[in-house]
Parts: sequence; structure tokens; C-alpha cells
Amino acid sequence: MDRVEAQEERRRRMRDAVIARGFVRTADLADEFGISLMTAHRDLDALQTQGWLRKVRGGATGLPSAQFHGSVAERMATMAQTKQQLARAAATLLVPGQTVLLDDSTTCLLLAHQLAEHAPLTVITNSLPALTTLAKEPAIALITPGGAYFPAYDAFMGPHTADAVRAFRADVLFMSTTAVTNGRCYHTSPETVQVKRAMIESADRRVLVADHTKFTKGGLYALAPLTDFDLLIVDDGLAVEQVRAVRAGGTEVMVVPGQNRRPDPVS
Repeated sequence: MDRVEAQEERRRRMRDAVIARGFVRTADLADEFGISLMTAHRDLDALQTQGWLRKVRGGATGLPSAQFHGSVAERMATMAQTKQQLARAAATLLVPGQTVLLDDSTTCLLLAHQLAEHAPLTVITNSLPALTTLAKEPAIALITPGGAYFPAYDAFMGPHTADAVRAFRADVLFMSTTAVTNGRCYHTSPETVQVKRAMIESADRRVLVADHTKFTKGGLYALAPLTDFDLLIVDDGLAVEQVRAVRAGGTEVMVVPGQNRRPDPVS
């Protein structure tokens, strides 16, 4: 194993340790891997840039926060049943022949699994799992904007991706977000914000799909106000007064209830 391979393997093991334990001290990582404290800091800096973890005082954390979204696996497991319900509700809005923009959120990945039922469609997405899911569907034309690949997000992001998105026009955008605070959406990654803003600019209709817990979280980077979206699809865990406030701002709201009830009509 050469020097570069050894470094990549060490960083992979370091990343796995932080994600598995939640928090690891930098000094402990240096001891564990037999490296200097400075090298440990450089490794953590690289992993933070890739989106795998967040450096904090004395070490690194893999736990979600306003500055870090958590791993893909962790996000997939969070509110999984509710996200599935939201995805099913979003799918009812699809019309064959549309051009659809999908972001890299786990909620929209669940929606991607349902798109074949509404084909033919043209789908533009920066999500690698969504591309893989839809690649085997003959009635779906796929477009990827490309750009820099971020393995921690399993998606293409950054300025080149954003510029490529702006070259297209979609009938409808389905998007999620890390947090909604005081009527504004936030995210933990500036590279993701760049791409999501480009998607908002490139769609005729914009649909935000977010479970109610997003309204209790904080985010670091401002994405867009709720008023930039035509429709919010949310589960019935969101307080009635918050639903009314969103509607009062001019954004329609579809409330997705429990499994044995029908969705609230758009109003």
C-alpha cells in the first residue's frame, strides 16, 4: 500500500470511527492511528470538507446539528415511514410528459422510486442513488448536471452543478431541506444551497416536501423563504397554527395524515 492509499484507508477508518461513536477526540485518533496531532487535524479537515463529519472543540462529531446534516444512512432512517407517506403524496402531483427536478434529499429519493408509475417523464437530478434507481426505467429520460461528487452526500454539488442546472427548465421541482425557521429554509452545506437555489430558479412549479421535525431544527446557511415555494407537503405533526401561517404567506399546504386517512386537499 503506497502513501496515498494508506492515507485514504486511515481517513476511511477515522470517518467510520466518528460516525459510529458520535464524538471522538482528536488526540485519541492520533494515538489510535499512530500519527501526529497535526496529521489528525489535517485528516479531519479533509473529512469535514467532504461532508462526512464536523470538527468541534477537541475532536469531531458525526451527530446531526445546525452545522452538520448527519450521514446518508442516518437521514434515511430518520422519520422513514413519514417520509414514505410524503413521497407518495408528492407522486400524486405528477403528470406524464413532465420534466421533473429532484434534489438529493432522502425524501426525494423515496419519490424517485415511484416515478416509473407516472412515466413518461424527463428527470433532472444531482442525486446518484436517484440516478441509479431511475436508470433502469425505459420510459424515464435522465439528465444529470454533473459537477463535483460529494461522497458523504452521494450527490453532485457545488458551483459547476448549479451552473449546469440553470441551463434547463423544469415543469416541477421537488425539494426538501434541513430546517425551516421563521418562514425560511436552511441547510448545513453551502454547496448544497448553491444547487438548490439554482433548482428553484429553474422550475415553473416548486414543491417543498418536509416532515414536521424540520420545523423544529436549526440550519446554518439560508436557502430560501417558504414563499418561494408554491406548495408545502408536510405531515400532520406540524402544528395547525404553523400550517395557517404558511398558507397566510401565500404558499399552499398539503397535510399528509395517518395511513388510514386521505390527504388534505391543496388549499
